[in-house]
Amino acid sequence: QVQLVESGGGSVQAGGSLRLSCAASGFTFSSNYMGWFRQAPGKEREGVADISTDGGITYYADSVKGRFTISRDNAKKTVYLQMNTLKPEDTAVYYCAATSSNYALRTLWAGGFEYWGQGTQVTVSS
Repeated sequence: QVQLVESGGGSVQAGGSLRLSCAASGFTFSSNYMGWFRQAPGKEREGVADISTDGGITYYADSVKGRFTISRDNAKKTVYLQMNTLKPEDTAVYYCAATSSNYALRTLWAGGFEYWGQGTQVTVSS
């Protein structure tokens, strides 16, 4: 069955860094676009970043541009999110997701992503 397992979350002070990983299994990883989303308490899930099948195209939310970097390793079936210069407003549960929809990729539309992980908590203190 499809599995997406996130890791790397934790607590960090503002200005710090974290690297999230998401290991995939049960589907053809290299044929799917991958994305990272986050959800803070009381807020809707929002797109953070996503990446094309070969890693050549990426999209970012304005709030994380220049601070976060998404990447993937198709041989390891893993997608990463390097988060630098973290801010308290980055505090959320972070989810990785997979889609075959080019529209969902281009728009970071959560509704178009078909497979989801369970999430990993990221807490940034001021």
